[in-house]
Amino acid sequence: MNTHQIFRQGVPRIEYLKVVNYRALRELELKGITPLTVFLGANGSGKSTVFDVFAFLSECFTVGLRKAWDKRGRFRELRTRGSEGPVIIEIKYRETRQKPVITYHLAIEENSRGPFVLEEWLVWKRGSWGQPFRFLNFRNGAGQVTSGEMPDEKDERIEERLDSMEMIAANTLGQLAKHPRVSALRRFITDWYLSYLTVDDARGSPEAGPQERLSATGDNLANVIQYLKEQHPERLRQILEVLSQRVPRLERVDAEMLADGRLLLQIKDAPFERPILAKFASDGTLKMLSYLTVLYDPAPPQLVGIEEPENYLHPRLLPELAEECRNASSRTQLMATTHSPFFVNSLRPEELWMLYRDEHGFTHARRADQMRGIPEFLETGGKLGHLWMEGHFEVGDPLTAAGGPKFPSSAIRPAKPRKR
Repeated sequence: MNTHQIFRQGVPRIEYLKVVNYRALRELELKGITPLTVFLGANGSGKSTVFDVFAFLSECFTVGLRKAWDKRGRFRELRTRGSEGPVIIEIKYRETRQKPVITYHLAIEENSRGPFVLEEWLVWKRGSWGQPFRFLNFRNGAGQVTSGEMPDEKDERIEERLDSMEMIAANTLGQLAKHPRVSALRRFITDWYLSYLTVDDARGSPEAGPQERLSATGDNLANVIQYLKEQHPERLRQILEVLSQRVPRLERVDAEMLADGRLLLQIKDAPFERPILAKFASDGTLKMLSYLTVLYDPAPPQLVGIEEPENYLHPRLLPELAEECRNASSRTQLMATTHSPFFVNSLRPEELWMLYRDEHGFTHARRADQMRGIPEFLETGGKLGHLWMEGHFEVGDPLTAAGGPKFPSSAIRPAKPRKR
């Protein structure tokens, strides 16, 4: 069994995120991140910015720091306005439930030549006792790495110098088999999937050829259906069975190759003899089909992000979609943003984070189970979506200034639930 297969047996989990100087995220900390994590908040509260942190980090590993940096407008647009110092992203994760927590820290600065990695390190504490050990420690393109399956402070530290300070050490050294823990981080980050699905892209007729994973925009949906049809027919049958429960009278979805080498996605309704082309199918049908190909992926990405899954879908379908997201989170880590109380109703309080902006315009986060009175309301049968819409959340109400706190910070005693 190779290292990749061993890594795939366990699902890596991010448990902590810290972001400094990234747009409105002046200093944001999320502690106790769960396998299913959903971000809620007013428009402009920072939900998409949190998603973009994961997209930026993934792009740093896949297309390079400079491209990811330039795409976002460099320091002029990326660094928090009025702030100094580097952009910092720090995650704490476990490769498997049994493995120790690993912290990955990345600090990026900019000079006249462009962006560069100011500081980068990987640290863990293997046992219950002892000091944390940095088995990768770089600054300005030079540093040390400790190799081996279980690097320890008594092991040899190898001095390395990268060709450029723009290079990500974990990405470069992670391509070498002698650094398996660094390689595991690299595989983890490069395997993230952040969805920016658009129905118009899903209606296209791409060139034929099976593809294992849906693209960020969904423009290869027909190729994924072709792949599932050829390689995983049982999984495709499962997807269509679920889809037919959501879309009345739907009978079949197929990808047919045209004479010019393009693929045509067709959807057949039970009462009619001939299928219709995907470009004439409903927005909701295509959106639900796209989500299901991600959630039921035979080899899912190690992290999935979905923005506002409720768009184009009937509200009564959202509780089922939320439950499918939770089921999928047993095989991958799944994050989503939403504005839908119907989706939120199916969440557990530890899975829901409310984002809001303070009077200075900076984003903060509060988990639902840590809000004043929310656990007590839930004990009496309340649902998170209803509590949010009825104004029981401490933060995140778009009708209050910046969605900030309704109660003074000194109010630490939980409110008693109202009698219904």
